[in-house]
Amino acid sequence: MTIVEATRAYEAWLGQQIPIIRADLAAKHERMAEDAFSFFRATFYRWMQLLPELCAEAFKAPAVLSVGDLHVENYGTWRDAEGRLIWGINDFDEAAPLPYTNDLIRLATSASLAIEQENLILPLAKACAVILEGYTTGLETGGGPFVLSEQHRWLRDIATSRLRDPTLYWEKLTTLSTIKRVPPKVLTLLRNALPNKDVPFRVAHRQAGLGSLGRERYTALADWCGGKIAREAKPLVPSACVWSGLRPHDKHIYYADILRRSVRAADPFLDLQDSWILRRLSPYCSRIELAALPRSREEEKLLWGMGRELANIHLGQRPAVPRILQDLRRRKSKWLRQSTEIMTTATLRDWKAWRKRSGVT
Repeated sequence: MTIVEATRAYEAWLGQQIPIIRADLAAKHERMAEDAFSFFRATFYRWMQLLPELCAEAFKAPAVLSVGDLHVENYGTWRDAEGRLIWGINDFDEAAPLPYTNDLIRLATSASLAIEQENLILPLAKACAVILEGYTTGLETGGGPFVLSEQHRWLRDIATSRLRDPTLYWEKLTTLSTIKRVPPKVLTLLRNALPNKDVPFRVAHRQAGLGSLGRERYTALADWCGGKIAREAKPLVPSACVWSGLRPHDKHIYYADILRRSVRAADPFLDLQDSWILRRLSPYCSRIELAALPRSREEEKLLWGMGRELANIHLGQRPAVPRILQDLRRRKSKWLRQSTEIMTTATLRDWKAWRKRSGVT
């Protein structure tokens, strides 16, 4: 199956699960042709077709409740119940039971593609080594949330560099077009998510992300207590692992499970109701794009932290940890780099085929 055929088949399946916004899907297709990293972020369904075949030995590893669609831009910040700024993985749309190696290879492959685009400058071998070192350290020490205070000052400086101008953030949101017809259920969900049910608000349409671009997305915008606030609702569907045939009969949505079990300082505004996810939007509650990071960033520390934060997620199933560590010890030292090179090559091949299909030279 080619990438074009796979995309057509996956989107047909997705359309059977939820309504599709065709204009957003067209925008997604255009962005997939722009660069290999964007293509990678948008095509987790293709990843689940290729990884078990191309990295069969690495895929034979202990299973754990996994992020699934992990990449270097699937990390961001939020405020916990104490108002502290927390950094970590912030998207679990594709969570599913998978070999622990899936998340590591996908994270390393995203770093490899970022290196190709010069958004990261360290060598691939070093990137793989520090991701694996951070992950192993997290498992061995029992993990712990990344609270951006005195313990992780270097990471706080990286994370807050793009958060210094909330004015620009809110200006961008306030320019969004208002949605005239909003399902009553969604209106109720958004109203209940606001700090006061009597707060007037309007609902806007926001194009965001890549993996979920094409799904409905409703953003409530309001003024409250002297400032702007926002909440967003988005429908969830079973992981693309179902579509790929890897877990064909598993229709369960694992988002709430992975949040509940992980070593996290939870976001109190993140809520799941009837297959809808609701979250607060603000300059301090968003993912971090590599291109927005300061050039003085410490890339080795950053990737090490990403590996260790992944361990926080996998520690949600502690009985699996001894098996994972034993499996890691038996693997050859270059296994992650070799798997990453294989998947990078496959991704670039598919991206070039997609560009050709899109008429991009």
